Amino acid sequence: LRLPTGDGGALVFRTSPEAPALCALEISKALKSHPEPRVRMGIHSGPVNKVSDLNEQANIAGAGINIAQRVMDCGDAGHILLSKRVADDLEQYPQWRSLLHELGECEIKHGQKISVINLHDNQVGNPQRPEKFKRAQEPETAIAPASRPPRKKLLTAVAMLFAIGAAIVLLYFARHSSSTSPSEFPAKSIAVLPFVNMSADKTDEYLSDGVSEELITALSKITGLQVKARTSSFAFKGKNEDIQKIGELLRVSHLLEGSVAKAGNKLRITA
Repeated sequence: LRLPTGDGGALVFRTSPEAPALCALEISKALKSHPEPRVRMGIHSGPVNKVSDLNEQANIAGAGINIAQRVMDCGDAGHILLSKRVADDLEQYPQWRSLLHELGECEIKHGQKISVINLHDNQVGNPQRPEKFKRAQEPETAIAPASRPPRKKLLTAVAMLFAIGAAIVLLYFARHSSSTSPSEFPAKSIAVLPFVNMSADKTDEYLSDGVSEELITALSKITGLQVKARTSSFAFKGKNEDIQKIGELLRVSHLLEGSVAKAGNKLRITA
C-alpha cells in the first residue's frame, strides 16, 4: 500500500519482515545517483488501518504508521532507522545482523522514549550518529515534569511492575531452563502472547494490548534472553491454539499468557 504524504510517502508491507528493509536499501542505493533529495526513512512493525479522510481520499492510521514516523524523526538525511521490534525480527536472519547498529533510546512526543537501530553498511544508509542522539548526550538543565493525566499514571505504574516482573522471569529461567526447554529451541527464549481483556468494557482492550507490549519491552532489556517480537506473538490474538503448538511455531521454550480486568479504579493482571 503506497500513500503520498506531503513531501514524503508511507509504504505498508504485509508480506514479510524483510520487505520494508529491502525496499529501504533499494531506495538508498537509487538515491546515490540523485543526492539532491535529502531523504530519511523510519521503519516500524505494528497495526495499520485503511481509512478515508474528510475528502474521502484513501489514508492510513494506527500505531504502526505513527511510531514509524516517530522513528524517522529521530534521524537525519540518509538515515534508515528501525524500531527495536523490526530489528528483533531482522536479527533472526543472519544476512541482516551486520547491518544493525544500536543507537540507544530516542525521546519522542510526550517525553516517551523508543529504542532505535541504525541500518547501514559501507554502501547504503548513513553511518553517522543522528544529531538528536548527540544532543541528548549534552548536559541539560533539569525541569520539573508536568502532571500526567490519570490514564498515563496507570500505564506508567503497570510498566514499573513489569520491570520487576522481568527480573522474576529471569530468575525463573535460571532455575528451570536446563530441565524444561526443548533442545531444538534456545533455552532462554520466550514469547508474550496477547493478554485477554476480561473487563466489562470491551474498549479497554487497549489496556490488555498495552500490558503485553510493555512486558515484551521489559523482557527485551534482559541480556541473553531472546524475546519474540510483537508481530509474531500477536498473530495468535483471539486464536484458541494448543500452547505446545504455539511454542513450536514461534520456536521458543517458554510462553507467557494472561488477562487484564479493570473494574472502577482497580486493575487485576493475571499471568
